[in-house]
Amino acid sequence: MVDILISPIVTEKMNLLSEKFNRYGFRVDKKANKHEIKKAVEEIYGVKVVTVNTMVYAGKLKSRFTKAGVITGRTNAYKKAIVTLTEGDSIDFYSNI
Repeated sequence: MVDILISPIVTEKMNLLSEKFNRYGFRVDKKANKHEIKKAVEEIYGVKVVTVNTMVYAGKLKSRFTKAGVITGRTNAYKKAIVTLTEGDSIDFYSNI
């Protein structure tokens, strides 16, 4: 279960979603489905999950101009999950700091 959730997404946009709609974002394993993600979040954080929305981001091509010439590369592809919790439940990512 631990290997399904890679990391929580902590950005201003996700903080706004968590305050307004009780939704939290996670980077997840590409092969994980919605049922596995729901089960993992419920086990690890001890909350009740209502819905799980997933999206797969493809890697983007990036290029830089340097003294040595043009360097091209690619960012990593990843899968993101937005988890909606029941009313009254919450996840505190900052408690370990």
